[in-house]
Amino acid sequence: MITYILNEEKGVLKVHPEDSLQKEDFEQLARTVDPFIEKTGGLRGLIIDAPSFPGWKNFAGLVGHIRFVRNHHEHIRRVALVTDSRLGDAAERIGAHFVSAEIRHFPPDQLETAEQWVLLSD
Repeated sequence: MITYILNEEKGVLKVHPEDSLQKEDFEQLARTVDPFIEKTGGLRGLIIDAPSFPGWKNFAGLVGHIRFVRNHHEHIRRVALVTDSRLGDAAERIGAHFVSAEIRHFPPDQLETAEQWVLLSD
């Protein structure tokens, strides 16, 4: 399960995975952000607040995650990964080769710093 808040005024989506990620989580996120992206052209930022990465419930969850990234990465300017998971470092380095968003990893105690970074102008 993923809880999330879309701050339409700032153009920032903040997600918090609470349990193993499922296909339906990403379908719900898409139903929320797609109309906003259509109206505004994109998100200023995405903040993934995951003190520890919960993994995927099954293969369908992984595929749903990959599809969400594929369909949305060109519409997100910055992604802040707030986690102590090693995946945060890997995603920052590897993700830069596959997505157009600027990605940066922050430790869990730097959520506020991550939020400020997402809002910085180019």
